[in-house]
Amino acid sequence: MHLETGAMRPTRTRRSNADHLRDALDALAGGQAQFLRHEEKSWASITFAGARHSWRLRFDGADAVAAAEYLIAELPEHEFTIPGQLVADATICAVDHTMLPEPHMIVDLELLMLEES
Repeated sequence: MHLETGAMRPTRTRRSNADHLRDALDALAGGQAQFLRHEEKSWASITFAGARHSWRLRFDGADAVAAAEYLIAELPEHEFTIPGQLVADATICAVDHTMLPEPHMIVDLELLMLEES
């Protein structure tokens, strides 16, 4: 494809920190999570700035619930690798688990991401 001088070039969409975090959570959940909700609130202290991210994830079926259980066990100590960011705190806030008619789990979690400086 030939572009003439001054022709528009395709632009890349810059991925947000929330996009990177969602990808990391999806990988930790083995690709089994349905992302139902995300909220982001700015957070700052005297020495740090960042954002608190709240997520609600849904897992349907036995394999997905097993992936949710793995996520719950691993999240608090998981080492996230997000460019320019540090996950300072990762907490499971609530879990709703139903077995019938099919295994199903809803997981609410919060992560505090700080800007690395």
